Amino acid sequence: MRLSKVEPAKRTLGIAYAIRDIVVLAEQIAKSGKKMLYLNIGDPNPYGHQTPRQIIEAVYNAMLENHNGYSPSSGIKPAIEAIQEDARRKGITNILDTFITTGASEAIEICLTALLNPGENVLIPEPGYPLYSAIQSKLELVANPYYLDESNGWQPDIDDIKKKINNKTRAIVLINPNNPTGTVFTKEILNQIVEIALEHNLVVFADEIYDKLLFDGVQHISIASLSQDLPCITFSGLSKNYIAPGFRIGWGVVSGPKERLEDYIEAINKILRARLCANHPIQYAIPVALLGDQSHLVEMNQKLQKRRDIVKEKISKIEGIELVEPHGAFYAFPSIDVKDDNHFAQELMKETGVVVVPGSGFGQKPGTSHFRIVILPSEEILTEAFDLISDFYKKYKNLYQ
Repeated sequence: MRLSKVEPAKRTLGIAYAIRDIVVLAEQIAKSGKKMLYLNIGDPNPYGHQTPRQIIEAVYNAMLENHNGYSPSSGIKPAIEAIQEDARRKGITNILDTFITTGASEAIEICLTALLNPGENVLIPEPGYPLYSAIQSKLELVANPYYLDESNGWQPDIDDIKKKINNKTRAIVLINPNNPTGTVFTKEILNQIVEIALEHNLVVFADEIYDKLLFDGVQHISIASLSQDLPCITFSGLSKNYIAPGFRIGWGVVSGPKERLEDYIEAINKILRARLCANHPIQYAIPVALLGDQSHLVEMNQKLQKRRDIVKEKISKIEGIELVEPHGAFYAFPSIDVKDDNHFAQELMKETGVVVVPGSGFGQKPGTSHFRIVILPSEEILTEAFDLISDFYKKYKNLYQ
């Protein structure tokens, strides 16, 4: 008897993750012995950035003290209190619930799962982090992207948001500072989004994982701080600000009017209880990180701003590539005059070993092309990489344009 192939669930067909998918080709090229310059993964540690020692020691001590069993589903009390204190510092005062998860990505998935039914939609930014579209496919939601406006410094396009709302829209996602553009949203734009969310009864998912990585004196504003009436979940974690992505610790802070959110909060907690808990001993790093020494942030922001400036200066000399200056996170998202940014990224990698992520993997307006890089590598690597990009792009235009 011949058995049929095991068919995967249809919900997986739309799942793609360009940031990791590009690594498959990079690994094949690296096997040939070519020198690779990786500008693709938003992980600070491989580029030499160090997790603060006191955070590591907090985890080590927790393990020695035998905090190695299960924790409460929402997380340990000292960590919850530290997260709430950090939120209050950002002006979020009407906190209803706080929970700790396996990375901010788990918090995001749990909150989307607890809110949306198949056939409904959430407004997701393009360009934006691919995790959201992957969860969207998994939950069998209807895609409903809205655009960031490149001509306005990659701020959310308010008119486009208004056009995209329909009777199945339940929420809007904000990634601020933004991945992949590095944009920090203005108070004026955030206030307009608050008005839209209140008018249309939308929950705001505020992804603020990069909120302490800022350049040029720019201030980050949490949208949840702008209205007591706004139903909002603010996401963050240890991965970016505290250089510990491998710890896989994130959280969500629910704020807004209790009478509107209490049933939704219970739905979130049902899922939290069903998956038991986040990593217990690593939760002890949270109070040390949020309430302790922050000097590493000063050093890191200085390094990142200097590296951002190198990228900006290099791009300014390449005709056909333009950059909206990033003011936060650790990304740059240049536009490039090519027909197919995916093809460009692959050919660039094959010839030069420079690994970038095509803009199509983050969503972009039809007819435009971009690529994303991280500004985490050393100044020497960034300089070498952009010299190679410049030389290659001249050849590429002659061959394919």
